[in-house]
Amino acid sequence: MPDLIPEASGNGQGVSSVAMLRLLSWLSPTFPSGAYSYSHGLEWAVEAAYVSDRESLVDWLDADLRFGSARNEAIFFGESHRYADQNDLGKLAIVAELAAAYRGTAEFALESSQQAGAFLSTLRRVWPDTILDDLASFRMPPTVAVVVGARTAKERIPLCFALHAFLHNYAVNLVNAGVRLVPLGQTDGQRALAELEPAILHACRLGAEASVDDLGSAGFSLEICSIAHETQYTRLFRS
Repeated sequence: MPDLIPEASGNGQGVSSVAMLRLLSWLSPTFPSGAYSYSHGLEWAVEAAYVSDRESLVDWLDADLRFGSARNEAIFFGESHRYADQNDLGKLAIVAELAAAYRGTAEFALESSQQAGAFLSTLRRVWPDTILDDLASFRMPPTVAVVVGARTAKERIPLCFALHAFLHNYAVNLVNAGVRLVPLGQTDGQRALAELEPAILHACRLGAEASVDDLGSAGFSLEICSIAHETQYTRLFRS
């Protein structure tokens, strides 16, 4: 087995085999982040019949990745990766505070803080690094994008690899929620992931090139669904 896996962009960068294994562990469904218990407003979207089949699920998540909260998460991830790589804790702290403030609803804030806290706790116990201690000391609790972005930078995982894996994991979690909620079959879930590949790649390109000056969202329906979910009578998910 080679010790270095070349980056797909062909720019001469690569990632060590150990670092790649760690990235797979951190973004595995078995990692105890609690992501399976959140639907990011999708549960209400199904209740309101905005999402009722594979096609509408793909449309919903495609819009989120291109224009909604996932677009901003890609930017926060990219900025956190860059500043952690540069050891610029001052700018990393600013990005962390901004990312925490970009939670549009109470449930999105809970979803973000709970998962980020779980990531921080587990990473500090199993794969410790001083950047995790720095993140834990910030005034505002960091988000998942900030934690994973900064930690992957310290593992010397190129942003190209790390961001693709992060956004694919984001899509996988929500497709799995859709499979349970609509409901859909497992094959339709895989078809949905395949159909979301262009949107994931689009968000990756944006996150790799953009800065916090490019933040913005047109995902109003997503946040409205999250607000409505707070009082939804019967719920499987926490958001």
